[in-house]
Amino acid sequence: MSLWGMLSRLNRRVLPAIHKVPDLSRLNGFQKAVVGWKMYVTYRHLDNLKRKGKSPIRS
Repeated sequence: MSLWGMLSRLNRRVLPAIHKVPDLSRLNGFQKAVVGWKMYVTYRHLDNLKRKGKSPIRS
């Protein structure tokens, strides 16, 4: 497993789920940073999988 894969799993378990907030424009600074970090790790993980020719969807 890659570094990005491990960070992605860690994010899901440790960081709060902010997607449940109805209006993302009302987030405070910390919450925006969490969303940004989660997006950054997710995109890196998906790019890494694509480079290896793997699918992010598990069957």
